[in-house]
Amino acid sequence: MSEEKENIQFELTDELIEQVEQLIETKNDKELQQLLKGFHYADIAEILDEVNLEEAMYVIKLLDSETTSDVLMELDEDNREKVLKNLSAKEIAEEIEELDTDDAADIIAELPEERQQEVISQILDEEHKAEITELLAYDEDTAGGLMAKELVKVFETWTVAGCLRRIRGQAKDVRRVHSIYVVNKQNKLIGRLSLKDLIVAKSDQKIADIYIKSVDYVKVDEDVEEVARVMQKYDLEAIPVVDEDMVLLGRITIDDIVDVIRDEADKDYQMAAGISRDVEADDSIWKLTIARLPWLLIGMFGGLGAASIIEHFNQSMGSFIVLLSFVPLIQATAGNVGVQSSAIVVQGLANDSVDGNILKRLFKEFILGLVNGFAIALIGLGITHFVFGTPYIVSITIAIALVAVIIMAALIGTFIPIFLDKRGIDPAVATGPFITTSNDVFGILTYFLIAKLILGF
Repeated sequence: MSEEKENIQFELTDELIEQVEQLIETKNDKELQQLLKGFHYADIAEILDEVNLEEAMYVIKLLDSETTSDVLMELDEDNREKVLKNLSAKEIAEEIEELDTDDAADIIAELPEERQQEVISQILDEEHKAEITELLAYDEDTAGGLMAKELVKVFETWTVAGCLRRIRGQAKDVRRVHSIYVVNKQNKLIGRLSLKDLIVAKSDQKIADIYIKSVDYVKVDEDVEEVARVMQKYDLEAIPVVDEDMVLLGRITIDDIVDVIRDEADKDYQMAAGISRDVEADDSIWKLTIARLPWLLIGMFGGLGAASIIEHFNQSMGSFIVLLSFVPLIQATAGNVGVQSSAIVVQGLANDSVDGNILKRLFKEFILGLVNGFAIALIGLGITHFVFGTPYIVSITIAIALVAVIIMAALIGTFIPIFLDKRGIDPAVATGPFITTSNDVFGILTYFLIAKLILGF
């Protein structure tokens, strides 16, 4: 009975890091190469992210060029920047020649403009160089900036036998053949070819007789978020990119879209937390301050606004000063409800699942707020009166205010993201501090207006 090799998932440990550092220190290249040979390039990148720059450079120069190029793509951006600074233009060009055009363009785009030209001039493959230069001209947030030039395409006039011969040649430059695209003499995309249909077809049949005319595609200037939405909706592993005349320019694969979705999720998460730009924990204090300060200032002014409302009513409260004790309850409830409502709407907008009349959606949210409001109000009424000993009329006032505040917060949390989205503004800015602060202010105002109306102070 043959033994099956156990698939052990990579785990980065202190012992492994120490082993790598020891092998580097003793310059035991043979054993170090043997150790790293058993790891995926993404695992090697994870190791290099944990060692110092000098040690990382030692490993990078020890590995073969094909492995090094893949490792570079997986390195943390800051670490990759440091590594690239320590490589000559010729060394970078050698690594770039091993990469697909989209990855190569991404790495070159990270370099200073002068260095970009130096590296491009060192690329020996003229076709590869021209394709990379073409990709660098596109905006990074468009399909053109995301696509790769490597693909498999066939002409409708080819026979099946001729097509198979040519595909073998093209496939050598493509890591994964997701689709075979069919073009006409003008290189315009007209369909796609099923590998099964190609295999079972007679060798003298024309591609025009067997290709599938239905094909999903995106325009080269399409926003990457729209590309991600299309690929997600139709469960595509790859999608062709065309220009305004339907000329086939390249393709986008699912791994690139996963990166886009992850980056957008990170950005939305930070925006919802009140961070106005893309930052990481290791960024400088100045950069982190600039990212956080604007929303903190909004929160501060919101707090000052709420304080001024309290100050205004404080002078006329008289014996109902106990109302101030429940201000945190009103603020917390309003903020939480608003964030919940806005988060659901923002997620729906991102997934393209929010449609229909906005008034119907607001009415639904009103009913939901009413139900939740009554539930919270009844619990609050019992606790404030029987546990805290608050006078019955004051407890009734707090309960009514909770219902009103929850409904108001739900409507604001629903309306603002939809309003921003319809005006081309990222609705993610509506969540977090923005909604919380606005609902704090309006919640406090609503609370005291209702209290004044009922208690008559």
